Amino acid sequence: MKTQPAIEFKNEQLHIINQTRLPLFEEFIITDDYERIAIAIERLEVRGAPAIGVTAAYGLALSLKKISKEKYSDVFEKAYHRLASTRPTAVNLFFALNEIKKVFDEKKNETDIYNLLISKAVSIHQNDIDLCDGIANNGLKIFSKKSRVLTHCNAGALATSGDGTALNVIRNAFEKGLIEHVHVDETRPLLQGSRLTAWELNKLGIPFSINTDSTSAFLMQQNKIDLVITGADRIAVNGDTANKIGTYNLAVLCHYHKIPFYIAAPTTTIDKNCKSGKEIKIELRNKHELNFFDGKQITKEEYPAYTPAFDITPNKLITAIITEKSIHNPPFDFKNV
Repeated sequence: MKTQPAIEFKNEQLHIINQTRLPLFEEFIITDDYERIAIAIERLEVRGAPAIGVTAAYGLALSLKKISKEKYSDVFEKAYHRLASTRPTAVNLFFALNEIKKVFDEKKNETDIYNLLISKAVSIHQNDIDLCDGIANNGLKIFSKKSRVLTHCNAGALATSGDGTALNVIRNAFEKGLIEHVHVDETRPLLQGSRLTAWELNKLGIPFSINTDSTSAFLMQQNKIDLVITGADRIAVNGDTANKIGTYNLAVLCHYHKIPFYIAAPTTTIDKNCKSGKEIKIELRNKHELNFFDGKQITKEEYPAYTPAFDITPNKLITAIITEKSIHNPPFDFKNV
């Protein structure tokens, strides 16, 4: 079973499904302009750490598409910094940009540098697809029975360029008869759960229901949750994990209710230069994401707001981290992964 890819590269242009319009409208952004691609990342028209990385890789490569050779270095540097400024927390963004930069630095004097950069972006794209498959296969090992699962935000095909991370584990388990029901946190403030994860689960034919974020504790108290699994935007060497705001809440609740809490992410999400969660920069979003929804004002615009996009889940609250290589159990040490 498959859902619509978040991004596709066709006819020398990037096709991005506009996730801010889902699930009511399925619209696409079709562009070869790196500035428009940067805006798409900032607006969350494309989101999810792996998908952001692949999108940025294509954007950086496309920056040379219509540029004369003498302007390559200036335009490339400008595009690199523009794309790098879009989202500070997702490590995949910087990994992908630096992979493209390595090729540029080595081959910038060659006549076919643009095609070499596009080829590298395609390679990063395919690698993400392969990583998603590996995560889904390893994730089967966490299921010992037909389970009721809770997930937060969106970690499916819309968050990657493959079939997803946490939601891909759920999809694979469902196909093996190991999923009874999926509880989907709405995921405030932008409702990536009730809009995006629900859209994917519906397409896949997997039984689900959406709930407010604050309902999760009650579901656990009623013994309706067997395990929780989410994605990640950055993982420190010690296993501390940054993910969508509200993830830490779930990990604390799982610890209290003695419910397994899993993270599913590719090894490209592990930041080898980050020793612990204390070093992870948390992105703060515009307060309009709280004061407005879909262009409609829902509270007074002048009210102050605190708007972190992510929180940090300490390693001691994580049962295991599922990557394409293995299921990693605590104590976590990702120096050599």
